Amino acid sequence: MIEDIETIDEFLAHRTSDVEEVIRQAAAAEIMPRFRQLAAHEIDQKSGPHDLVTDADRKAEEFLTEALTALLPGSVVVGEEAVHADPASYGAIGGRAPVWIVDPVDGTRQFVHGDPGFCTLVALVLDGVVHASWTFAPAREEFATALRGRGAVLDGVPLRSGSPEPGRDLDIAMSHPDYTTDDQKRALLGLRSEGVVARPCGSAGLEYLAVARGELDATAFSWEAAWDHAAGLLLVEEAGGAHRTLGGEPFRVTGGNALPFTAARDEATARRVVALLEPRSEQVAAGA
Repeated sequence: MIEDIETIDEFLAHRTSDVEEVIRQAAAAEIMPRFRQLAAHEIDQKSGPHDLVTDADRKAEEFLTEALTALLPGSVVVGEEAVHADPASYGAIGGRAPVWIVDPVDGTRQFVHGDPGFCTLVALVLDGVVHASWTFAPAREEFATALRGRGAVLDGVPLRSGSPEPGRDLDIAMSHPDYTTDDQKRALLGLRSEGVVARPCGSAGLEYLAVARGELDATAFSWEAAWDHAAGLLLVEEAGGAHRTLGGEPFRVTGGNALPFTAARDEATARRVVALLEPRSEQVAAGA
């Protein structure tokens, strides 16, 4: 219990490692025992054949929900699977209580196919501001954390995103075509430009980690679901990167963003990507 801890900063000063331990326990108990061991009846579709959910997703989110709210009394959880069951619960992100934003298995398709490119994402939000984030890739044994104003680390080593090498093509991971509407595909047409090498994204959380460690220059995403973005955006920001929406503003986890948006290794790259994403009449015509 933490009755004597009154602020989020005080909570994080005392309990950051406890949150990490809870996430490791959830992965050990509910995710990794099912990795490459899933039976057909443990896999379901949500909105369609590319939108999968497994028993690992559900059980890990239940574990995290119970443990995280016990660590921080009065907090609530906005989790991907709970919101699928009750869309109205997403509104808690804009409420007054501290919110844990949880994606129990980010990269479920990879998880289902036995690919280690998945992770668990947790972010702690208050009044619409992400104060801390945890990104755990259990199959890779990589754990990244970020605390607002205090930097980001990967397995205890500080993360610095750096800047792209001048004159080199930008490497960008963008929304996977299987998950985009026709309008979203048209919005991303600007990335088909000279000087850009764009590819479909895998786990959003791991793409953000790649930006934070300087292995990927930028992302370009066309959807807002906070569980995919909250943890990674803070990770990139605290590693020295930047994120911008089509309107030129930082991404807001509470929603209402001008899409698409980008997270990039530095401010200049973020603005360059936004400029590429700005609607052009010839792009609209080409995509019509």
